[in-house]
Amino acid sequence: MDRQDAPNTSARHREAAHDAPSAKWWQLAFGVLCMAMIANLQYGWTLFVDPIDAKFHWGRAAIQFAFTIFVATETWLVPIETWFVDRYGPRVVVGFGGVMIGLAWFLNAHAESLPVLYTAAVIGGIGAGSVYGTCVGNALKWFPHRRGLAAGATAAGFGAGAAITVVPIAKMIATSGYQDAFLYFGVGQGLVVVALSFLLRKPRSAGPVQRKSLRLPQTSVDRSPKEAVRTPVFWVMYAMFVMVASGGLMAAAQIAPIAHDFKVADVPVSLFGLQMAALTFAISLDRIFDGFGRPFFGWVSDNIGRENTMFIAFSIAAMAIIVLLNLGTNPYVFVFATAVYFGVFGEIYSLFPATCGDTFGSKFAASNAGLLYTAKGSAAFLVPFGSMLSAAYGWSAVFALIIGLNIVAASLAMFVLKPLRRRYLTEEPGQAVAKDRSLTLA
Repeated sequence: MDRQDAPNTSARHREAAHDAPSAKWWQLAFGVLCMAMIANLQYGWTLFVDPIDAKFHWGRAAIQFAFTIFVATETWLVPIETWFVDRYGPRVVVGFGGVMIGLAWFLNAHAESLPVLYTAAVIGGIGAGSVYGTCVGNALKWFPHRRGLAAGATAAGFGAGAAITVVPIAKMIATSGYQDAFLYFGVGQGLVVVALSFLLRKPRSAGPVQRKSLRLPQTSVDRSPKEAVRTPVFWVMYAMFVMVASGGLMAAAQIAPIAHDFKVADVPVSLFGLQMAALTFAISLDRIFDGFGRPFFGWVSDNIGRENTMFIAFSIAAMAIIVLLNLGTNPYVFVFATAVYFGVFGEIYSLFPATCGDTFGSKFAASNAGLLYTAKGSAAFLVPFGSMLSAAYGWSAVFALIIGLNIVAASLAMFVLKPLRRRYLTEEPGQAVAKDRSLTLA
């Protein structure tokens, strides 16, 4: 072999390794691990609310405003962060995110005033959004044929990641104080994310998928974010996302106060050979169900259609809250009802990105999904409203609101989004929309 052929051979080997079938699964795994490392920023927050209030007496509503700020910055800045991902790849953005989440919890550990707590929420939101938007967008690009499953598996890391550390965090708060929990878990999670960022990369190409291998309606035209936001389809999805996400965020932020007000928080519960306080058990099981539900419903949607799956999930969510409203003072019902609710709530983070990719294409998948993800930020502004509503009218008013929002979203999925999206795809120039089983039900 000539010397000049050696570099070409080496390059071909690198390209072959990059495009190997196993490469996409490794990228999915790295993304899931990154998401697991940022899960506690949202789902572990509820454990810190009452200890912070006990130390400083700022009030639940003032402390929960930090949660709102976190979610707002996590989501509203994702379009900017994913703009960098679509152009420069995932490594730099995720590495930056790892540094920011570590810094955020370091500040939380030392916060002695609300402004510092709110500043940490901003920094944590920027970091979490950088990781979340990058990993979900990267999964959509690597798996154009299985967007529901890939987005669901990636989002599962965010949903279930907290399940692993809920018990250790709760124990550290009880034994060493919430400041140590913030410090050690925050810095540790940040370092892991930075390390994983060096392993992430984008696929060489992210062109339109092949029609013949799909049973779902998908576009053959890549739409830019500017084009996507001009369509009614985008804004119907956005409104639905806000409706369902607002209920889930209220529940995630308030589950500890709800458990205390229902007087079940510290009641021992024995299930699956384990015994722990109902609140701790509920949060752990919620994260497991949430994590499992995201890829499961993503896979279901790959087979029966996105809108059909949304209708089923949102309807189950409404029924779970009805059970919680009427029987939630029983600790076992509290544990199972919240687990079922989060099991069907988390699928919005797989179904909506997958539907967005199907509708607007792969090339700008990260940016378009990032724009849609800002709906979570809009929903976050209802979390303090939920605290005020519960203070004025009790938790029954909050639950009634969550039930109503899920019922409306389920109806919109079947009777508005489904025909609207089908019409939009059919009207594309030269578009041949694949016939799937869900279309035959319309």
